[in-house]
Amino acid sequence: MKILAIDTSNHPMSIALVEDDRLMAQTTLNMVRNHSVYVLPTIERLMDDLGWTPADLNRVVVANGPGSYTGIRIATTTAKVLATTLGIDLVAESSLKVLATNVLPDDKRLIVPFFDARRGNVFAGGYQYQAGKLVAVMEDQHCAFSDLMVRVTQQPQGVLLIGQSTPKLADELAKLPTNVTLAPADLTLPSTYHLALLGRTATPVADPDALVPDYLRLTEAEAQWQKQHPGQTAQEYVHEV
Repeated sequence: MKILAIDTSNHPMSIALVEDDRLMAQTTLNMVRNHSVYVLPTIERLMDDLGWTPADLNRVVVANGPGSYTGIRIATTTAKVLATTLGIDLVAESSLKVLATNVLPDDKRLIVPFFDARRGNVFAGGYQYQAGKLVAVMEDQHCAFSDLMVRVTQQPQGVLLIGQSTPKLADELAKLPTNVTLAPADLTLPSTYHLALLGRTATPVADPDALVPDYLRLTEAEAQWQKQHPGQTAQEYVHEV
């Protein structure tokens, strides 16, 4: 199986090409850039390097959020267009789960990946390895970082936080509870190779056109739309726009 994996859900833009479980090519840019300008040219360059054509692909796997609104839209839209045009499988995975896979399976701690969501808030989830498989034990959520710390402090086991510090979060990260450890910086960069492995055996979405980014909170435009269309769903918003 030949897989294209795409993640632009946060500052890094990462693209990987994987055959079965073997990484064939990968590019990661860890900087704030206009991902929409670089995604397709990067995919094309990597495929050219391998001598692959679009027709060779069997599956597209995308990090579908949470994270940057714009970044998630870029990755999800690109993945949907490619899957629909090529008639291949599309798999969506949590961006937080992708980050959690940087931790080795023999680590028994609660793994809590997080992304800065501004104003002292974060996107965060809780994962743990069970029988060698990474399982969600705390749902992905948008919350105040201080509230997250209260929740993880109550956990009976050790906790490993994975994420990048920001000025807004620095004070909280400097006074972590004794059962909570902040992962080293080399674990804070998501891997699209890991994303591809997650998606290799996952169930594809039934209808690629219906896939909606997992923002975990409403965009300003969605909030305004829902005020004007009470009782209607996010899916109806997507179809209208």
